[in-house]
Amino acid sequence: MSTTPTLDPANVNAVEATGRRRGMVALVTHPQFASGTACLLGLLSLLTVLCFHFPDLLTSQEFRAVYTEKFARNMLLIGLVLTFISGTIAILRGHHRRYAFVGLASGTLAIALGGTTVEFESINQTPYSLGVDWFVLALFFSALVFIPLEHHFARRPVAVFRDGWRTDAVYFFMSHVMVQFILLMVTASTSIVVGAAHMPDVQAFVGAMPFIAQFLLAVFLADLAQALLHRCYHRITTLWKFHSVHHSSRDLDWLAGSRVHLVETVLTRSIVVLPLLALGFEQPVVNAYAILVGLQAVIAHANIDIRFGWLEYVITLPRYHHWHHARHKDYWDCNYAIHLPLVDMMMGTFKLPRDQSWPAEYGVFTLESVPRGFVAQHAMPFRRTATYDVPVPKGDTVLVCVPAIGRDAMTQTARVSTTGTITVNVSETPTFVVGSGNGLRPLAAEPKGELGTLLVYPNPTAD
Repeated sequence: MSTTPTLDPANVNAVEATGRRRGMVALVTHPQFASGTACLLGLLSLLTVLCFHFPDLLTSQEFRAVYTEKFARNMLLIGLVLTFISGTIAILRGHHRRYAFVGLASGTLAIALGGTTVEFESINQTPYSLGVDWFVLALFFSALVFIPLEHHFARRPVAVFRDGWRTDAVYFFMSHVMVQFILLMVTASTSIVVGAAHMPDVQAFVGAMPFIAQFLLAVFLADLAQALLHRCYHRITTLWKFHSVHHSSRDLDWLAGSRVHLVETVLTRSIVVLPLLALGFEQPVVNAYAILVGLQAVIAHANIDIRFGWLEYVITLPRYHHWHHARHKDYWDCNYAIHLPLVDMMMGTFKLPRDQSWPAEYGVFTLESVPRGFVAQHAMPFRRTATYDVPVPKGDTVLVCVPAIGRDAMTQTARVSTTGTITVNVSETPTFVVGSGNGLRPLAAEPKGELGTLLVYPNPTAD
């Protein structure tokens, strides 16, 4: 008689522990690990030395209070030591020597410029400064945490130096280095509205709430404002031109979330912080929310396949947000919340497969509509000629109304693709209308099934 084998919990735990150790060994012995470590730490060490030389210009006044000079010098020493150890190992093993040489050259230059012995008397007050110190620490600790996590819990294999990593690294650099200028633009854009909002009773009520209650309410209100704006990004053509940059990433990981157009960054932060300031939330609550949104934005895009179970319906986690980035016509209008899926449930845009599945691919429907590179992507929304992705419901005809001079039909062709969109190249901002026969309506329905046909005409209201 056969018996069903049983598993000893102690043995199961031992097997899992062994698997985790093997995963870490595989990461450390990966051909790119030593060279990538040398390149990253060498460049960060060089930037740190430059911060010591020009602290008033390169370090953020607000962020200096977070760390001490001794901490910065110790981190620099550790970075330099690890740069030369990992760089030497990479060169001896013959793995990606170009990255290793970049790291070693940067480390050598950092030492030549004074290394950990650079002295400065005091930091002069300047009206503006760059947040290079914020960038160095954010990149170091983000890489230290998320690269091992993504290697061990990866949903699918994605190389650290994947296609497009340089572009995302530039976005990460700019969003941190330009933090003070972004803050100034956000403050300027919200100050008038906040100044005009005179609600003393509401502000007194909010200010009297305990910190935890204020924080939870702030998260909900900020996420609601963000989700409504986020949906506008997907529905309004002019806004989509900026937001499509974020959706152009073909591989999602902790770094991909940094790919956001500067215009979108300022607009989103302004709209999100507006209700918090207008309703009288205390500054510590606003600061705590700023930390949360930074962390969750990284986590939501991370390539981490962990079964969170019911928690996926409470807070936004990787699988939930990955479906928002899916290159799939059934998911082009869902999962806008960045904190609370409850917000999407209220908006009717919640959608998450119960079978624990993940998207097959990511990116905009027409890949060519978003160019490669930081500069080209920032210039793209301002070009007079642009490519648009438009979902088409089954059996419908799409009327693309383009502002034009005269009533003559526009010489324009467009091909209906097999991905759930039509692609239109025009020199003016078009208005998309969809319908069957004479029943035209604004494009709002979720596309299903096969595609309809396309007609292109000038704006019917043009003189």
